[in-house]
Amino acid sequence: MLVSGDREDPDVIAPELTDKQQQEAQDRTSVSANVVHEAIRHDGEEELKRPVSALAWSGFAAGLSMGFSFVAQALFRAHVPDHPWRPLLVNLGYPLGFLIAIIGRQQLFTENTLTAIIPLLARRNVTTLLRVIKLWAVVLAANLVGAHLFAWVLADTPMFRPDVQAAMLSLATQAADVTFGVAILRGIFAGWLIAMVVWMLAAIDTGRIMVIVIVTYIVGLAGLTHIIAGSVEVLFLPMAGVRSWLAVVWGYMVPTLIGNIIGGVSLTAALNHAQVVAGMQGKKKGRVLSV
Repeated sequence: MLVSGDREDPDVIAPELTDKQQQEAQDRTSVSANVVHEAIRHDGEEELKRPVSALAWSGFAAGLSMGFSFVAQALFRAHVPDHPWRPLLVNLGYPLGFLIAIIGRQQLFTENTLTAIIPLLARRNVTTLLRVIKLWAVVLAANLVGAHLFAWVLADTPMFRPDVQAAMLSLATQAADVTFGVAILRGIFAGWLIAMVVWMLAAIDTGRIMVIVIVTYIVGLAGLTHIIAGSVEVLFLPMAGVRSWLAVVWGYMVPTLIGNIIGGVSLTAALNHAQVVAGMQGKKKGRVLSV
């Protein structure tokens, strides 16, 4: 028999449940946007409090870790026959660096475009803004130092066989073959998706690895531009003496950075923060009307 099971709204028709069943229903309910937002805000506050040295070392480790995405892709490319479906397999290597950096809690710049900006949106003052700028600057610089070092090892040492290095050269050339505008556009979508990984991870307890793998695999397969993972690739070119530093920095890194920031901040952090704030305002209006 269906009876009113919602004491707050007698017009709702729902099954009559015991207290235990009510608790089970709540446990099976998806985590609300408010809870996810608060979890990310808390993480962001903790990151903003970390000393510069801790951020730098963690960011440096992440820059190195992201190089393994490039290595894994090159290894697949060197061993997979040249068929139209080869990119489907080659890009299975792309998530590796993200798995190491995210699961290992290392500071990756595109993550911080989300976690650090939420506290700023919640508490809009100059002090928080300066702390966010400091975190971004330290993490980005440390990430790029790690990426530079990794790219140098790949290009100027006999770490890998010539066929693997040839695969790296092909991947790097393909990554750098974008115009300024296209790099920005692809960077927006990459920043959007990578920042959404952080948002989704805060909403789940299991399946974290699959979320990271699926989303970052699509980023790699689509050829979207990522300031750290992509920098390891394109920095291989000047290290190998194939392209100039200016061509790589201006042609890929600068527009990619712009796109990642736009995607991570505007399309993810700001929009997700807006839905939570709008919901809170709606509840406040509802209380006023009920009074």
